[in-house]
Amino acid sequence: MDNFHYYIGVYTLESADNAPTGLPIPSRNGIFRDVVVVIPAYNEELVIGSIVLKARRIVERVIVVDDGSPDRTAEVATYAGAIVLRLEKNMGKAHALMTGLNHARDLGCEAAVTLDGDGQHKTQEIPDVVTPILEGKADLVIGSRFLSKTNGVPRHRRLGQKVLDVFTRIGSKHSSTDSQSGFRAFSRTALDNLDFQSSNYNIESDMIAHFAERGLRILEVPTMVRYDVPNKHKKNPVAHGLGVLVRIINIISLRRPLLAFGIPGFILVVGGMIAALIVFTELYTTGTFHYILALGSAFVVMTGMLLGIAGLILHSLVYFVKNERKNI
Repeated sequence: MDNFHYYIGVYTLESADNAPTGLPIPSRNGIFRDVVVVIPAYNEELVIGSIVLKARRIVERVIVVDDGSPDRTAEVATYAGAIVLRLEKNMGKAHALMTGLNHARDLGCEAAVTLDGDGQHKTQEIPDVVTPILEGKADLVIGSRFLSKTNGVPRHRRLGQKVLDVFTRIGSKHSSTDSQSGFRAFSRTALDNLDFQSSNYNIESDMIAHFAERGLRILEVPTMVRYDVPNKHKKNPVAHGLGVLVRIINIISLRRPLLAFGIPGFILVVGGMIAALIVFTELYTTGTFHYILALGSAFVVMTGMLLGIAGLILHSLVYFVKNERKNI
C-alpha cells in the first residue's frame, strides 16, 4: 500500500505501510467541515497558494497532490495550509487525482471536490458544485462551462468539447455538456467506486463511463472558467483532444462493440454496393468494365461484412460477461 511520510506539512509517496489518517484541523464557523477539496498540481507555484487559501475559506481541508513538480509547488501549498501529497516523479493527472481522492476518502469526508491546479476554476463556486451531493441528489456533480452563455469559452474549445461530449455519450450512455471538466464533486459512494484504470487526461471521460455503468447518479451545474491563467494547459489542446478521443473510442469498442463495429461495417457495405452498382451500370450502358473499382467495391463490402460479424461476436461476449457478473 502507498505510504505518506509526513515532514513539514508534506507527505512523500513511497512504498511502505501505516499511512496516517490526516492532519487535525480545527472546526470553523461557516465552513463545510465534511468536504475535502482535492487539487492535482504540476508546476503551479505561481497560483497554488492563492487557490488553497481561497478554498480553505469554504472547506476545512484541502489536499494538494504535487505531481513531481520541479518547482516550489509543494512548499507553497504547504505554507498556504494544504495537506500535500508529493509524488516523487510526474505520474500524470489521472494518477495524481486518484491519489488525492483516495486520501480524501481515507480522511472520512462526506464529499470531495476536485479543482484544476492552474486557477481556471472559481473556488467561490465550490458550494454550488457540492450542494447536490450533500443533499443526496447525486453521486457525481460536474461543473459545466457550457451551461452558462457568459463564459467566453474560445470557439475552438467549444467545437472540440462537443466532439468529445458526443463520443463520451456513445461510450457511457450518459449525456454531458462538459465531459472534460475537472471541477467535480463526489459522494462517499462515488469515492468508494474509484476502482477503474485510467491514464493522464482521459480520467474525466473514463470516470463518467465507469460511474454510469455502476448506476451512480450524475448531475451538472453551471460554473464559470477563466483562461487568463499563468501556465494555461500543460498539453497542446489538439494533442490532448486527440488523445482523449482515442481513449473514448477504445471505451466504445469495449462496451458497445456492436455500435463501434456494426455501424462502420454497415457504411462500408452500403458504400461498396453503391460502387458495384456503378460498375455494372457502366458495363451495361457503355460496355466498359472498371476492374479497379470492381475489385475495390468487393474488398470494401467484404471488410464491412467482417466488421459486422466482429461486432456481433463481441456484443455477444460483452452480454455474456455482464450476465455472469450479475450472477456472481
